[in-house]
Amino acid sequence: MVGIGFRKDFASDFLNSTVLQPDFIEVAPENWIGIGGFWKKKLLQALEKYPLYTHGLSLSIGSPEPLDFELLKSIKKFLSESGARVYSEHLSYSQYDNAHMYDLLPIPFTQDAVMHIAERINTVQDFLERKIALEIVSYYSPVAAEMSEIEFIKNILMEADCDLLLDVNNIYVNGFNHKYDPYAFIDQLPLEKVSYIHMAGHDQVSDTLIIDTHGEAIVDPVYDLFEYTMHALKRDIPVLLERDFNIPELMELQAEIDRLKKIKSDSLYKERYGILR
Repeated sequence: MVGIGFRKDFASDFLNSTVLQPDFIEVAPENWIGIGGFWKKKLLQALEKYPLYTHGLSLSIGSPEPLDFELLKSIKKFLSESGARVYSEHLSYSQYDNAHMYDLLPIPFTQDAVMHIAERINTVQDFLERKIALEIVSYYSPVAAEMSEIEFIKNILMEADCDLLLDVNNIYVNGFNHKYDPYAFIDQLPLEKVSYIHMAGHDQVSDTLIIDTHGEAIVDPVYDLFEYTMHALKRDIPVLLERDFNIPELMELQAEIDRLKKIKSDSLYKERYGILR
């Protein structure tokens, strides 16, 4: 399965044509909770055709602030009413001292942060009565690191019984910016925890810096890393094509979906019949 983010930018064109044919759609619950009228009808129209996956923006799981249970109540209701199959969020924080910073800020790679986040994940899962999948985010400067990024992620997944959202582009971006091998990073992850994959484009702004934008087409090196990841996973995982702005023609999005599907099917075929890369 390969899905697409359901965005208001192209919702009407998407629903009124057969050019774009994903297997599912994804939305951020916060963008649709409490919405009525025209856009509620569009969402319901989409839900009649496609399974729903969700990717939250405001949980702020790494924040020192208390969890927002009013938000969680709204999310739980939305997930139930929409029949969402997955609720995912970011391994980051965006709220501090009652201020929302509208960005995904990196969490210090410390044992204290591991325990703090694991407790919050378990609280959220108990409240929602479902597992959540946490995404490894792109970041541009580590903060007060006491351990490596891979150790930090593995420790959280060990302490909290949650799933992992593997954004392959984020791994590529972080590997480039922080000068580590993204393939080796994939190899070290507890891949049995991966339940969902994101694929997106980025913008290389210099010889030493890539910005994770979700506003460009996926580049060949990220497709290559995706192929490697699918071989490493050895099982079928739902994949989302993210495109948040600078939306191209729908046929261009479908071409990316087709390429992701082919890589997936080829990888699964080779795994099934023992064909080595």
